[in-house]
Amino acid sequence: MNPLIIGTRGSQLARTQTDMVADQIRSDNPDMQIEIRILTTKGDRITDAPLSSFGGEGVFVKELERALLSDEIDIAVHSLKDMPTAIPDGLALSAIPERADARDALISADGLHFSDLPRGARIGTSSLRRRGQLLGQRPDLTMVDLRGNLDTRLKKLLETDLDAIILATAGLDRLGWSDRITERLPCDLVLPAVGQGALSLETKTDGRARSIAATMNHERTELAVTAERAFLKALGGGCQTPIGGWARLIGDELVVDGLVADVDGKWIVRNQLHGPPDEAERLGISLAEKIAVLVDKAG
Repeated sequence: MNPLIIGTRGSQLARTQTDMVADQIRSDNPDMQIEIRILTTKGDRITDAPLSSFGGEGVFVKELERALLSDEIDIAVHSLKDMPTAIPDGLALSAIPERADARDALISADGLHFSDLPRGARIGTSSLRRRGQLLGQRPDLTMVDLRGNLDTRLKKLLETDLDAIILATAGLDRLGWSDRITERLPCDLVLPAVGQGALSLETKTDGRARSIAATMNHERTELAVTAERAFLKALGGGCQTPIGGWARLIGDELVVDGLVADVDGKWIVRNQLHGPPDEAERLGISLAEKIAVLVDKAG
């Protein structure tokens, strides 16, 4: 039997996440041969400009999807927050493994929490979502665009005049760098990106790879991100709009929070809906419709 080929980006985090997936597949299929293939995406090649300046949406996934469609790889492992809401014909999100911590993390040069940062503190982030929400809380802050892999951004905190940087908690946890986190920012302060903390396993719509990937699906996570991605799709948003979304099961209800912000934090519209988990998509769309009305009034 041919080996199963798993495609990934070449960053340390992407390779770590792919190793996690490969290890689980090996555990479930001890006789299966697995190869990992590294591909370079547009988002990896362009590191000196904000994502929003060169298309943003899909820049970390399109090359992997082309490799799937041409049978160069069998499974692509993505960070779900990088995935556009539209999936190319012939491909499917075949599994969403159990989600890690969805929150954003503050890494401070002086060990200060967000509320204790000095007036005018310089904060590094590549995310308009983070920028809009943080400036909404602290308009005195100076936001500095920061691109690169996690290790690159952590080095820039030490080597430049930044006071702090904001990164996804899940990536730091997966790399074993949890001790570098100064503060895990609560979701009522900064709402995460849609899909943050979750991985996605993309395959063709049929064949053995889809069946293999499907065994790693985590239903509770899938329900949550279904609502979040429906919310994002209904708003028509991408990397150029500050949008946050976070859903989770509480008891027998799915609770969905959504947010749209001005990029400079001049206004933030946030709301919440809850309902039956089997209506995840409807909840996300309904929340988007509700927030869109409020955004028109705020803007």
